[in-house]
Amino acid sequence: MSRDPNRFQDPDYLPPLHQAVPLGIQHILAMFASNVTPAIIISSAAGFAFGSLEMVYMIQMVMVFAGISTLLQTIGLGPVGARLPVVQGTSFAFIPVMIPIVKTAGMAALFGGVVIGGIFHFFLGTIIGRLRNLLPPLVTGTVVLTIGLTLLPVGIKYAAGGVPLMGTPGFGSLEHWGLALLVIFLTLGLKFFTRGILATAAILIALVIGYLVAIPMGMVSFATVQSAAWFAMPQPLHFGFEFNLAAVIGMGLMSFVSAIETVGDISGITKGGAGREATNREIAGGTLADGLGSALSGLFGGLPNTSFSQNVGLISMTGVMSRHVVTLGAIFLLIAGLVPKVGAVIAAMPISVLGGGVIVMFGMVVSAGITMLSEVKWNRRNMVILAVSLSIGIGLQAVPQALQHVPGTMKILLTSGILPASILAIGLNYLLPHDLPN
Repeated sequence: MSRDPNRFQDPDYLPPLHQAVPLGIQHILAMFASNVTPAIIISSAAGFAFGSLEMVYMIQMVMVFAGISTLLQTIGLGPVGARLPVVQGTSFAFIPVMIPIVKTAGMAALFGGVVIGGIFHFFLGTIIGRLRNLLPPLVTGTVVLTIGLTLLPVGIKYAAGGVPLMGTPGFGSLEHWGLALLVIFLTLGLKFFTRGILATAAILIALVIGYLVAIPMGMVSFATVQSAAWFAMPQPLHFGFEFNLAAVIGMGLMSFVSAIETVGDISGITKGGAGREATNREIAGGTLADGLGSALSGLFGGLPNTSFSQNVGLISMTGVMSRHVVTLGAIFLLIAGLVPKVGAVIAAMPISVLGGGVIVMFGMVVSAGITMLSEVKWNRRNMVILAVSLSIGIGLQAVPQALQHVPGTMKILLTSGILPASILAIGLNYLLPHDLPN
């Protein structure tokens, strides 16, 4: 164990357990809601009822493989893993691509894409250093902003009570919006008027309170919780495996975006926690762990993994860069994922309660994109790149009928929002000259 005064900046330092365990749990609390939310959204898009056994299983798997992927980062496996306090979990970035795949091609196609995309992501780890210059803040900011904007309608639909179909009872009612607004204002109150774990886990605590308020309102059913087992192992190919070109291309392209996000997070950890630049080995190892974790997750019915940026901020705030602290948190997450009753309790959460949480979370994605774009020098060239990328990306998603004569595979990809915006931002940034004539 390191004994020097700067031991907290040493990734190999293990604080005493009475400090390490609470710090590890704090890391899990900070990412928990964001990690399980994509599983609820995707299983709902696939037609699984809230609280169903299939939704419970997917929630289990995102917890299990977030834990495993985090252990790959903190402990490592040969060249795999940054061996830094990198927390892994399911990324919101994949949701705009996964929803149309699930709705048009099915779950087996989705998980075929997740596995193959994870393998491609793993390959990126061998060349990631040479790709960093392709993605300046203009490109990454545009991509992240587009992700957030494409997700905002999902949050509003959930807060209003689900799917806005004609005749849907209670959709948009005061009952649903009351719960959603309760969660939003509790999140803001905890985030800005408390400190420590209360502020760090503000969204999770607000969701729990909203959940408890919904119980006496008759909006929660614990039938699935009662029937769920106390322990269950992951099942290989639970949702099947199918090669679908749209799913493979979509997951492959999003893996590229995810890899760059991980590079930024690893750089943020070393700068914020140790005041140094990340090494090439740390960046390559972290990207390899990203890909391997995603491929393994897809084999068992889990979703793609990436590093969690909110945990980078937590390291800067606590000043503790110990990878062993995050390892302890990952073990807690893994154990929780092996208990179906935990997943069943989460799946029983009313959709409007979740809606309040995701409005905040998706809004923060938009804010993160704007923050990235604030680093850009806004000349005519850069304004055109942002304008064209956003207009086409968001526009095609808003009006998918505009592509009704496009072949199925291309239509799925082009109406995702994020993929056309990402391709345009990268391509235009590479092709357009930096010194445009007046």
